[in-house]
Amino acid sequence: MADRLTQLQDTVNQQAEHFCNSIGILQQCSVPSKFAGFERTGSQTPQQQVHQQQQQQQEDYPQLFSTLISRCAKDIDTLIESLPSEESSIELQVQSLQRLEAENKESAEKLEEIVRKGELLLEKIQAALSDIAQSQLDMQYSS
Repeated sequence: MADRLTQLQDTVNQQAEHFCNSIGILQQCSVPSKFAGFERTGSQTPQQQVHQQQQQQQEDYPQLFSTLISRCAKDIDTLIESLPSEESSIELQVQSLQRLEAENKESAEKLEEIVRKGELLLEKIQAALSDIAQSQLDMQYSS
């Protein structure tokens, strides 16, 4: 798993991606603006009709992107709050590292014990399989 700063950078990048995508959708789905004095007479062009249909079909994009952006902003806030503060002294960091090293050593000892037990069990299983194979060979020769 990545460290907190990498997670924060990834989340900021994701937020930037959400902003870019939302702007892209705005550009893609927007309809041309009308200017006073330049209004057309007559019906709409086929392109304007297509834009109106797309706009009706894609009206949920603002809600979608606002949800994504706000959720991502909350994630960024949470990650920032989880970073160590400036008030965290070197002594506290050393204590934390010592505690982590002790936990690591304890876990390593447990792992070594489990591996040792596993190796003993493997030896027993191999001996039993060898006995079974030898018994089968003996039965074949006696038949």
